[in-house]
Amino acid sequence: MTVLVTDQGFQPDDWTDGFTALGDVANDVVALDVPADADPDTLAARLARVRMVRVDFPSFADGRGFTIARTLRLHGYTGRLRAKGHVLADQYAMARRAGFDEVEIDAALAARQPEEQWQARADWQAHDYQARLRG
Repeated sequence: MTVLVTDQGFQPDDWTDGFTALGDVANDVVALDVPADADPDTLAARLARVRMVRVDFPSFADGRGFTIARTLRLHGYTGRLRAKGHVLADQYAMARRAGFDEVEIDAALAARQPEEQWQARADWQAHDYQARLRG
């Protein structure tokens, strides 16, 4: 079972269209599973009809997914962007700033880091370094 984390807390997963692996992309794909080692610049050109991109985080210490999210947003991708895997509550604000809309975690991580820990970082726009400098 997976848990979806949004700014409102833990939510049930409402995506029902499934996901297609990046290597199996066809013209009718609506949701894409992207590995952490994907080239974001190449990927951005292939997302015209894709409504959801799910980026894998194989380890909490692997930040390549943040780069993928930021690059896709800079290239104009406006669909849903989901981080999946080993993302910690402490990384939630960074995930949102990078462009992710939501984070998908497994039930074991949700039990170790309950909803309150994620909610403490939900006000991600107010607690960044640049905002503190601006006062």
